[in-house]
Amino acid sequence: MLQFFAKYKTLAIVLFLLSVVIVTVIYTLKKPTPRLPVYQPSMVNTELVDTTVQYVRKYHKIADFELLNQNGETITGEFYDDYIYVADFIFTTCLDICPVMTDNMLRIQDKIKDDPEVLLLSHTVFPEVDSVPVLKKYALEKGVIDSKWNLVTGDKKHIYDLARKSYLVSKDDGDGGPYDMIHTENFVLVDETKRIRGYYDGTDSKAIDELLKDIEILKGEYRK
Repeated sequence: MLQFFAKYKTLAIVLFLLSVVIVTVIYTLKKPTPRLPVYQPSMVNTELVDTTVQYVRKYHKIADFELLNQNGETITGEFYDDYIYVADFIFTTCLDICPVMTDNMLRIQDKIKDDPEVLLLSHTVFPEVDSVPVLKKYALEKGVIDSKWNLVTGDKKHIYDLARKSYLVSKDDGDGGPYDMIHTENFVLVDETKRIRGYYDGTDSKAIDELLKDIEILKGEYRK
């Protein structure tokens, strides 16, 4: 009996290893590819969404826009066509959450600086102060890479509409003003077709870790 097992020991090991490989391949093929949700206005806290779009349940996308970046260049939605990007809303004189948000956006910039598929976009919510020269000074101080990250300013109503109707990230300030808002700490992950695929606390390092992982998931989704 021992001679029998000794004789076929190598064959048994080969068959065992082969079976492990086959089972692993089958499991991998059947395992669902991770996918991120597609956020619709109806899925988001109504405080952050303009009443005109609160009940939209499908087909929501970031609306086209036309703003000026830190170099005085006109940036439109077309600039981000076929790119994954992370967007937020800040202002340069903010002493509360904005410095932390910018530091975390810089962290993302460092991770994606050599990635041709991913860009960044920060909108000022205080355009009457954050002119192009002010944004340029801020960008230089913070170490913004122009080719990866646009800081944009422009018409306040236009920016307000983007925040409330497209990105779904800002609250009304409650004082009855027509275009005043309270921006939140949200970072928004937008896919290559301008759909919202994730919200993240821009002041939380763990949330940034999750965002970076989700960028990779989103890239994999489009490669497939």
